[in-house]
Amino acid sequence: MHARTPEQASFAAAIDAFCRDKTGTRAQRDALTRNGTEAHNPALYAQMAELGWLGVGLPLKYGGSGGGMADMCLFAERTAYGLAPVGGYVTTAVAAGPYAKFGTEAQREKVLGGIVQGRVEAISISEPGAGSDAAAITCRATRTQGGFVINGQKTWCSNAHLADHMLLVARTSTTGSRHEGLTMFCVPTGTPGVEIRGIPTMAGRDVNDVFFTDCFLPESAVVGAVDQAWPQLMAGLNSERLILAATMLGRGRRAFDDAVTYVKERKQFGRPVGSFQALKHRIADLATELDCCELLLYRVAAMADEAPERMLPREASMAKLKTTETAKRVALEGMQMMGGYGYATEYDMESHLRATVISTVYGGTSEIQRDIIGKTFGL
Repeated sequence: MHARTPEQASFAAAIDAFCRDKTGTRAQRDALTRNGTEAHNPALYAQMAELGWLGVGLPLKYGGSGGGMADMCLFAERTAYGLAPVGGYVTTAVAAGPYAKFGTEAQREKVLGGIVQGRVEAISISEPGAGSDAAAITCRATRTQGGFVINGQKTWCSNAHLADHMLLVARTSTTGSRHEGLTMFCVPTGTPGVEIRGIPTMAGRDVNDVFFTDCFLPESAVVGAVDQAWPQLMAGLNSERLILAATMLGRGRRAFDDAVTYVKERKQFGRPVGSFQALKHRIADLATELDCCELLLYRVAAMADEAPERMLPREASMAKLKTTETAKRVALEGMQMMGGYGYATEYDMESHLRATVISTVYGGTSEIQRDIIGKTFGL
């Protein structure tokens, strides 16, 4: 395990205790998630806000508790391990970065202050024809008197149905390169002309299609500079990749611990199945991989905290790639070791698999992460 400061150790212990009390049993989790179909429980999230946890990593000026990327990762990791249904935190934490770096004072007070109080934020970038190729965005923001009119469709917008605002990336210009002419906007989800439709998935309701039809946004909705969303997006990639990695580290460790508990208790041929070499070696390999993920993740988080403006494309992509792929592997191996019971909804392993298998797709696929890493070597 990586070294933690006394404050971080105390913070992690408090989160673990909270989760044992509030989400420690399957009955508690089912009640909070409508039997596993909802990834976010606003009431539980509000309790965390009251404890001051949602302000971790945010400026003191807006009600945050300070700290940095390592602290945000710690919160994401431990809540994921505790199976706390606070899925809205990931997009909220990622969205906070652009507002903190590029937003107006009014936007910071509204959005960052709301996050501290338990509000959820969403990010709207992907489109039916623009996924990994984000520069292919066609959702249009056309200048008009006093602001912009938005028309187009976004998709795979996580937590839009829960969010106060969406951080929208739309095209404001078609001149220049493909990466130019994009602008960020702060869009209240109740704005006329915005329609949010849920997309059914194997994990329940967590992503949405969003349709913009003659949606008017005032000039004050622009986040940062017009036509400069691409470099602003690039500045936030450390945060997105590390928080996603931290979430999957927590989920992967939980899947691992659940598998170990099972193979110690399950007996076949007169002894625990975990005592057989085939499973013992599998456990050893997974434990080693998870420790490697933890060391990598928090090393990169420390680098980000030491130089917040530094871009870490290689290191952040490595952390996201390694941790999400490992978490998926742990859940798959856990299901195999548990046999039929791993497939049954009586146990959590099938939900671990559903949670981890998508992690190698969102936030930049594993293939994209490998491509980014390769480019940093001049390839």
